[in-house]
Amino acid sequence: MLLIRRLLAAFALALTAISLLAACAVGPQGGSNVRALGSPSALGNGTVAGYAEFDASGAVNAIGVVFSGGALDNLPAASSDGHHCFDLNKDGKIDLDAECAGWHERVLPLPSEASRQPDLPFKWALLNWNPHGHIPPGVYDKPHFDVHFYLEPIEKVFAIESGPCGPEHVRCDQFAQAMLPVPANYMHADFRDVEAVAPAMGNHLVDLKAPEFNSVPFTHTWIYGVYEGRVTFYEEMVTVAYLKSRPDGCSSIKKAAAVALAGRYPTMSCIRYRPTTSEVTVSLEGFEHRAAAPPAQ
Repeated sequence: MLLIRRLLAAFALALTAISLLAACAVGPQGGSNVRALGSPSALGNGTVAGYAEFDASGAVNAIGVVFSGGALDNLPAASSDGHHCFDLNKDGKIDLDAECAGWHERVLPLPSEASRQPDLPFKWALLNWNPHGHIPPGVYDKPHFDVHFYLEPIEKVFAIESGPCGPEHVRCDQFAQAMLPVPANYMHADFRDVEAVAPAMGNHLVDLKAPEFNSVPFTHTWIYGVYEGRVTFYEEMVTVAYLKSRPDGCSSIKKAAAVALAGRYPTMSCIRYRPTTSEVTVSLEGFEHRAAAPPAQ
């Protein structure tokens, strides 16, 4: 818990520093696709950061994570960074490979010019590097990144602790909370609960009609995150091999019929190599305003 408190304190300081640079809750104006960066983190031989792009009026038209040149090289090889561990066999020791979450995480604030806009429900990103992939075997067991964009405050997300329950080892009462069903109109019908509840994340609903579940090798896929019966994050999951292949394309997001919180939501998920800078971006784009609707009975 001490490490989690330190991470939250560091994140809060980063948000404060960025907020001091923003005069108001309007993005940069004067041109289309103006980019602002959040606080960067070291990764591989480069850096990674949250970002937002704005149209001429200052409205957000993209949020994402940008990998600088070199960030995909010399990535951590250890199975875990030791952030989320639980003594499963109660021997008084922590086995990094067997008792800690199998990823390396980077908390990435979005720039305040975006996160302070009241109609944008997404406020921060969480990047997880999985050097050995994760469950289910034969599907997602390739080295890949989980790129989460959160609607949920960070203090609530990081309060989901490691424990003995579920395949990803979560505290049992929180595992039960994560398994609560989302109202049908708030989730696309193709996404299913497979008990993929992870500490400091939540439950991951997967699209069983996605190519990787139908004899096509996994390269990238879309996931919805939920907790306590509400949608808490949007996620693009993508292999490092695909990121290194210099991709340049977008996929339509399978939208739910309704949303619980009014605001601007993306319609596309994009992955792009930027040849002029050698960057790779993973972004949410095509934002549209959606009104809040009551849950289906």
